Amino acid sequence: MDIQLKRGLLDVCVLAAIKNEDSYGYKIIKDMKPYIELSESTLYTILKRLEIANMLTVRTAEHDGRLRKYYRITDAGLRRIEEFKSEWKEVVSIYRFVVKEDSHE
Repeated sequence: MDIQLKRGLLDVCVLAAIKNEDSYGYKIIKDMKPYIELSESTLYTILKRLEIANMLTVRTAEHDGRLRKYYRITDAGLRRIEEFKSEWKEVVSIYRFVVKEDSHE
């Protein structure tokens, strides 16, 4: 898969994982696991990129005597999810075209 396409898809997946509630790294990975495998190093790279893009905010809180980073989606992050939904219709259309072309061989 094209690296830029995959990066965009993963970004939206992470945003979707925190859309309804603040979350932290391990829980994000766990919530995404039924759909996609994601390593910790990949996740934290994505989270940092989304933070820089102002699509999420980060706060630190103590949990069981340890500091944990919690991530919250911003309005910009919510807009990105909506943009993705609109863009996805075009991707599906392109996929159907490609599959149709393959079935004529």
